[in-house]
Amino acid sequence: MSQKVDWLIVCLGNPGSKYAGNRHNIGWMVAAELCDKHKKPMMKMFGKSYHASLRIAGQLVVVMLPITYMNASGEAVAEFLEDYKLLTRRIVVVCDEYNFPLGKIHLKQGGSDGGHNGVASVIDTLDSEEFFRLRCGIGKNFPQGGMVDYVLSDFQDSEIEEKNAMVKKAVEGLEHLVQFGKTKAMTDINSEKLWKTADNNKVNLIKGQEDSVNNIES
Repeated sequence: MSQKVDWLIVCLGNPGSKYAGNRHNIGWMVAAELCDKHKKPMMKMFGKSYHASLRIAGQLVVVMLPITYMNASGEAVAEFLEDYKLLTRRIVVVCDEYNFPLGKIHLKQGGSDGGHNGVASVIDTLDSEEFFRLRCGIGKNFPQGGMVDYVLSDFQDSEIEEKNAMVKKAVEGLEHLVQFGKTKAMTDINSEKLWKTADNNKVNLIKGQEDSVNNIES
């Protein structure tokens, strides 16, 4: 990674196979999907994180998996920034959000940690809230006092399909942010316009194909 870095995408999670399928590790799942889509191996180890470098819309993007455990995620970000100067507003943190239903993603810049220890660690390390958060909904199906056990539990079999769809949407959202910037990305992602447009295009394509067949048959 000797070249200038345009974006750093920090995908939060906990290291170790016992955490791999946890709701709290949705960031790592997004990282795996993003790197797989761009045909980049996961990942080379650098100090307190794993990295992969890829290009989106001509820009150099580093995908990071901190291996410090969630509560110390900021340490990996700080280590990276010792070698690579990057504006805080060019950092995106991908994390789980239990206040959102499963499947919903939301992009925001700045604000509090929202009770997320990984985000809190990054804020503390950077001494700034200016970075982006791409929050991925994991649902809130837990009793009072059960939040920790819930986020450290795996997705149920009935949730896997929707979880996988959300991961793909998160990847598309990250690509959209890098390519088009803050204003358009926040509008298109948070309104779900990004996917509604794609769905409409598919419907129109199918309708066009059906019309063509009908014209041939008539």
